[in-house]
Amino acid sequence: MASGGKPKKAKEAKLSSHWAHLAAILKANAVTTVFDIGANTGQYATWLRQSGYTGHLVSFEPLSDAHAMLQDAAAGDGKWTVAPRMALGHRIGKATINRSAESDMSSILPLTQEALGFTPSSKMTATEEVGLTTLDEVFSRYASPDDRVFVKVDTQGYESAVLLGAMESMPRIDGWQLELSLVQMYEGEPPWREVADVLIDLGYEPHLIIPGYFSRHIARMLQFDGVFFREPSSAG
Repeated sequence: MASGGKPKKAKEAKLSSHWAHLAAILKANAVTTVFDIGANTGQYATWLRQSGYTGHLVSFEPLSDAHAMLQDAAAGDGKWTVAPRMALGHRIGKATINRSAESDMSSILPLTQEALGFTPSSKMTATEEVGLTTLDEVFSRYASPDDRVFVKVDTQGYESAVLLGAMESMPRIDGWQLELSLVQMYEGEPPWREVADVLIDLGYEPHLIIPGYFSRHIARMLQFDGVFFREPSSAG
Protein backbone atom coordinates (compact mmCIF):
# COMPACT_ATOMS: atom_id res chain seq x y z
CA MET A 1 0.00 0.00 0.00
CA ALA A 2 1.23 3.51 -0.78
CA SER A 3 1.32 4.52 2.87
CA GLY A 4 3.42 6.80 5.01
CA GLY A 5 6.04 4.07 4.94
CA LYS A 6 6.22 3.85 1.16
CA PRO A 7 5.98 7.26 -0.58
CA LYS A 8 5.59 7.32 -4.35
CA LYS A 9 6.23 10.97 -5.11
CA ALA A 10 9.36 12.87 -4.13
CA LYS A 11 7.46 16.10 -3.48
CA GLU A 12 5.06 14.38 -1.10
CA ALA A 13 7.88 12.64 0.78
CA LYS A 14 9.88 15.85 1.20
CA LEU A 15 6.84 17.50 2.74
CA SER A 16 6.23 14.59 5.14
CA SER A 17 7.73 15.36 8.54
CA HIS A 18 7.51 11.73 9.61
CA TRP A 19 10.75 10.94 7.74
CA ALA A 20 12.66 13.44 9.87
CA HIS A 21 10.91 12.13 12.98
CA LEU A 22 11.80 8.54 12.12
CA ALA A 23 15.43 9.44 11.41
CA ALA A 24 15.60 11.25 14.77
CA ILE A 25 14.19 8.21 16.57
CA LEU A 26 16.73 5.88 14.93
CA LYS A 27 19.55 8.24 15.88
CA ALA A 28 18.34 8.62 19.47
CA ASN A 29 18.23 4.84 19.83
CA ALA A 30 21.67 4.42 18.20
CA VAL A 31 20.29 2.06 15.54
CA THR A 32 23.08 0.60 13.40
CA THR A 33 21.11 -1.81 11.19
CA VAL A 34 17.64 -1.57 9.64
CA PHE A 35 15.92 -4.69 8.31
CA ASP A 36 13.53 -3.63 5.54
CA ILE A 37 11.06 -6.52 5.17
CA GLY A 38 8.71 -6.10 2.24
CA ALA A 39 11.09 -3.71 0.50
CA ASN A 40 9.31 -3.69 -2.88
CA THR A 41 11.63 -1.68 -5.17
CA GLY A 42 13.52 0.11 -2.39
CA GLN A 43 11.35 3.15 -1.73
CA TYR A 44 11.56 2.96 2.06
CA ALA A 45 15.32 2.49 2.19
CA THR A 46 15.91 5.26 -0.34
CA TRP A 47 13.92 7.80 1.64
CA LEU A 48 15.47 6.66 4.90
CA ARG A 49 18.88 7.38 3.38
CA GLN A 50 17.76 10.80 2.17
CA SER A 51 16.41 11.56 5.64
CA GLY A 52 19.88 11.14 7.14
CA TYR A 53 20.15 7.50 8.20
CA THR A 54 23.73 6.32 7.47
CA GLY A 55 23.79 2.84 9.03
CA HIS A 56 23.38 -0.56 7.44
CA LEU A 57 20.26 -1.52 5.48
CA VAL A 58 19.14 -5.08 4.76
CA SER A 59 16.23 -5.41 2.34
CA PHE A 60 13.99 -8.44 1.79
CA GLU A 61 11.60 -8.76 -1.16
CA PRO A 62 9.84 -11.87 -2.56
CA LEU A 63 8.59 -10.70 -5.99
CA SER A 64 11.05 -11.40 -8.79
CA ASP A 65 10.58 -8.19 -10.77
CA ALA A 66 10.52 -5.95 -7.68
CA HIS A 67 13.61 -7.76 -6.34
CA ALA A 68 15.53 -6.98 -9.54
CA MET A 69 14.60 -3.31 -9.27
CA LEU A 70 15.55 -3.35 -5.59
CA GLN A 71 19.03 -4.62 -6.47
CA ASP A 72 19.40 -1.76 -8.94
CA ALA A 73 18.34 0.76 -6.29
CA ALA A 74 20.91 -0.57 -3.81
CA ALA A 75 23.78 -0.66 -6.31
CA GLY A 76 26.61 1.62 -5.27
CA ASP A 77 25.55 1.80 -1.62
CA GLY A 78 28.11 -0.23 0.30
CA LYS A 79 25.96 -0.33 3.41
CA TRP A 80 22.79 -1.53 1.67
CA THR A 81 22.46 -5.32 1.37
CA VAL A 82 19.72 -6.97 -0.67
CA ALA A 83 19.00 -10.47 0.64
CA PRO A 84 18.26 -13.28 -1.84
CA ARG A 85 14.64 -13.33 -2.98
CA MET A 86 12.49 -14.74 -0.17
CA ALA A 87 9.38 -14.16 1.92
CA LEU A 88 9.51 -14.00 5.71
CA GLY A 89 6.85 -15.45 7.97
CA HIS A 90 6.32 -17.90 10.83
CA ARG A 91 7.61 -21.12 9.21
CA ILE A 92 10.15 -22.49 6.78
CA GLY A 93 8.97 -23.85 3.44
CA LYS A 94 7.35 -22.32 0.37
CA ALA A 95 4.63 -19.74 -0.16
CA THR A 96 2.45 -18.46 -2.96
CA ILE A 97 2.41 -14.70 -3.44
CA ASN A 98 -0.81 -13.23 -4.81
CA ARG A 99 0.45 -10.64 -7.26
CA SER A 100 -1.55 -7.43 -7.36
CA ALA A 101 -1.93 -5.08 -10.29
CA GLU A 102 -0.31 -2.63 -7.88
CA SER A 103 2.99 -4.29 -6.97
CA ASP A 104 3.12 -2.99 -3.38
CA MET A 105 -0.29 -4.53 -2.64
CA SER A 106 0.86 -8.10 -3.40
CA SER A 107 0.57 -10.48 -0.46
CA ILE A 108 0.62 -14.09 0.65
CA LEU A 109 -2.91 -13.39 1.87
CA PRO A 110 -5.80 -12.73 -0.56
CA LEU A 111 -7.54 -9.36 -0.51
CA THR A 112 -10.94 -9.28 1.18
CA GLN A 113 -14.02 -8.61 -0.93
CA GLU A 114 -14.52 -5.38 1.03
CA ALA A 115 -11.04 -4.17 0.11
CA LEU A 116 -11.61 -5.01 -3.54
CA GLY A 117 -14.73 -2.85 -3.39
CA PHE A 118 -12.84 0.34 -2.58
CA THR A 119 -9.45 -0.50 -4.14
CA PRO A 120 -10.43 -2.27 -7.38
CA SER A 121 -7.08 -1.42 -8.98
CA SER A 122 -5.43 -3.71 -6.41
CA LYS A 123 -7.08 -6.91 -7.65
CA MET A 124 -4.86 -9.97 -7.87
CA THR A 125 -3.73 -10.79 -11.40
CA ALA A 126 -1.32 -13.73 -10.98
CA THR A 127 0.60 -15.82 -8.44
CA GLU A 128 4.29 -16.43 -7.86
CA GLU A 129 5.99 -19.17 -5.83
CA VAL A 130 8.75 -18.18 -3.42
CA GLY A 131 10.80 -19.66 -0.62
CA LEU A 132 9.52 -18.86 2.87
CA THR A 133 11.64 -18.60 5.98
CA THR A 134 11.66 -16.85 9.36
CA LEU A 135 13.48 -13.83 10.66
CA ASP A 136 14.99 -16.06 13.34
CA GLU A 137 16.54 -18.23 10.62
CA VAL A 138 18.29 -15.36 8.82
CA PHE A 139 18.82 -12.80 11.58
CA SER A 140 22.43 -13.65 12.44
CA ARG A 141 23.44 -13.62 8.76
CA TYR A 142 22.84 -9.88 8.61
CA ALA A 143 23.24 -8.58 12.19
CA SER A 144 26.26 -8.88 14.45
CA PRO A 145 25.95 -9.27 18.24
CA ASP A 146 26.88 -5.61 18.71
CA ASP A 147 24.33 -4.21 16.28
CA ARG A 148 21.31 -2.25 17.41
CA VAL A 149 18.57 -3.46 15.09
CA PHE A 150 15.34 -1.87 13.87
CA VAL A 151 12.92 -3.96 11.81
CA LYS A 152 10.41 -2.45 9.39
CA VAL A 153 7.69 -4.86 8.19
CA ASP A 154 5.34 -4.01 5.34
CA THR A 155 4.02 -7.40 4.19
CA GLN A 156 0.40 -6.58 3.43
CA GLY A 157 -1.46 -8.28 6.25
CA TYR A 158 1.28 -10.83 6.99
CA GLU A 159 3.00 -8.75 9.67
CA SER A 160 1.85 -10.95 12.56
CA ALA A 161 3.39 -14.01 10.88
CA VAL A 162 6.71 -12.17 10.64
CA LEU A 163 6.52 -11.40 14.35
CA LEU A 164 5.83 -15.05 15.20
CA GLY A 165 8.93 -16.03 13.26
CA ALA A 166 11.10 -13.58 15.18
CA MET A 167 10.52 -14.58 18.80
CA GLU A 168 14.03 -15.98 19.34
CA SER A 169 15.57 -12.82 17.88
CA MET A 170 13.30 -10.46 19.82
CA PRO A 171 15.84 -9.69 22.60
CA ARG A 172 18.23 -8.41 19.90
CA ILE A 173 15.67 -6.17 18.20
CA ASP A 174 15.45 -2.65 19.61
CA GLY A 175 12.51 -1.41 17.57
CA TRP A 176 9.85 -2.22 14.99
CA GLN A 177 7.83 -0.44 12.34
CA LEU A 178 4.69 -2.29 11.30
CA GLU A 179 2.00 -1.47 8.77
CA LEU A 180 -1.31 -1.96 10.59
CA SER A 181 -4.82 -1.97 9.14
CA LEU A 182 -7.79 -0.08 10.56
CA VAL A 183 -9.99 -1.91 8.05
CA GLN A 184 -9.32 -5.57 7.32
CA MET A 185 -7.64 -5.58 3.91
CA TYR A 186 -6.53 -9.21 3.66
CA GLU A 187 -8.22 -12.46 4.61
CA GLY A 188 -6.79 -13.80 7.86
CA GLU A 189 -5.23 -10.46 8.79
CA PRO A 190 -5.61 -9.88 12.57
CA PRO A 191 -6.93 -6.60 13.98
CA TRP A 192 -4.33 -3.88 14.43
CA ARG A 193 -4.78 -3.81 18.20
CA GLU A 194 -3.97 -7.51 18.44
CA VAL A 195 -0.71 -7.05 16.55
CA ALA A 196 0.24 -3.94 18.54
CA ASP A 197 -0.51 -5.72 21.81
CA VAL A 198 1.99 -8.45 20.94
CA LEU A 199 4.75 -5.85 20.83
CA ILE A 200 3.52 -4.02 23.92
CA ASP A 201 3.42 -7.29 25.87
CA LEU A 202 7.04 -7.87 24.80
CA GLY A 203 8.11 -4.55 26.31
CA TYR A 204 7.89 -2.21 23.32
CA GLU A 205 6.06 1.11 23.40
CA PRO A 206 4.65 3.28 20.57
CA HIS A 207 7.03 6.08 19.60
CA LEU A 208 5.54 7.31 16.32
CA ILE A 209 2.30 6.92 14.36
CA ILE A 210 2.59 7.49 10.61
CA PRO A 211 -0.65 8.11 8.68
CA GLY A 212 -1.15 5.73 5.78
CA TYR A 213 -3.50 5.23 2.88
CA PHE A 214 -6.74 7.22 3.01
CA SER A 215 -9.66 5.98 0.94
CA ARG A 216 -11.78 8.77 -0.47
CA HIS A 217 -14.26 6.11 -1.52
CA ILE A 218 -15.24 5.41 2.09
CA ALA A 219 -13.76 8.59 3.65
CA ARG A 220 -11.59 6.60 6.03
CA MET A 221 -7.93 5.86 6.64
CA LEU A 222 -7.30 2.19 5.88
CA GLN A 223 -3.79 1.69 7.22
CA PHE A 224 -1.10 3.35 9.31
CA ASP A 225 2.44 2.55 10.38
CA GLY A 226 3.28 2.16 14.06
CA VAL A 227 6.87 2.61 15.26
CA PHE A 228 7.66 0.82 18.52
CA PHE A 229 10.82 0.77 20.62
CA ARG A 230 11.76 -1.28 23.62
CA GLU A 231 11.94 0.67 26.82
CA PRO A 232 15.43 0.61 28.43
CA SER A 233 14.21 -1.41 31.42
CA SER A 234 12.93 -4.12 29.05
CA ALA A 235 16.11 -4.53 27.01
CA GLY A 236 17.76 -7.92 26.62
